[in-house]
Amino acid sequence: EVQLVESGGGLVQPGGSLRLNCAGFGFTFSWYAMSWVRQAPGKGLEWVSGISSAGGTTQYVDSVKGRFTISRDNAKNTLYLQMNSLKTEDTAVYYCARGWPPSTVRGQGTQVTVSS
Repeated sequence: EVQLVESGGGLVQPGGSLRLNCAGFGFTFSWYAMSWVRQAPGKGLEWVSGISSAGGTTQYVDSVKGRFTISRDNAKNTLYLQMNSLKTEDTAVYYCARGWPPSTVRGQGTQVTVSS
């Protein structure tokens, strides 16, 4: 069974940092590009970042460029999102998704709340 499991979310003050993790199970992780998407309260899904299967190519939505870094460890079947200089508008449920563009194969999500 294909499964993606996110972790690492939480409550952080503006300007703080968090690292999200996504573990993949049930498929050959290294074969797939991967994405992070998010859904803020009352809004639709927004693509945040993508990374190629080997990790050599990455891309970000303009609103997070210079603050977020996507990476992966194919030996550990794990995707990461390092989030620095967090803003209140980054508050959302964050999902990892298989594929770039992201497919409908997603995890259950992890809540990130940025608030003072």
